[in-house]
Amino acid sequence: MALPGMSGRTQIAGIKIHDTRMMRLMEVLLHGGTQLNGWRSADIHRAVLTTFGLSASTYTPTQLRYDLGKMKAHGLLECIGRSYRCRLSDKGTKAALMFILFHKRVCGPLANSLFHHRPDEALKPPASKVETAYHEADHAIQHVLDLLAA
Repeated sequence: MALPGMSGRTQIAGIKIHDTRMMRLMEVLLHGGTQLNGWRSADIHRAVLTTFGLSASTYTPTQLRYDLGKMKAHGLLECIGRSYRCRLSDKGTKAALMFILFHKRVCGPLANSLFHHRPDEALKPPASKVETAYHEADHAIQHVLDLLAA
């Protein structure tokens, strides 16, 4: 999912684990419970804004539609009948759970550290245990992504 995909003639960006907007959206869709009638985009937008205390200018309906389109192109969302309502697909539920848990357990603690970039192996100091562990975690994450892409 991190790799870009095609939807017809349009290239769709990949879904990145560090994309806060996507993580918020997935979390709202997961915690919203099973929506028998699905979600309207206005309902999702309102839920994201209230859940995370955002203003309407911070996360616009246009950004939401872009994010929903990206999720739909990757098979994470399904439309209900011919309506504009959508819900997470089975694949979407599994992927959203994996992304949210991974983001909260691994990326969250790392994001609060001093490392706001992908580590450069050439600059790795040998004495820092934290940075060594960060490099090891980065390699393990990349390995998981490579396996998922295969």
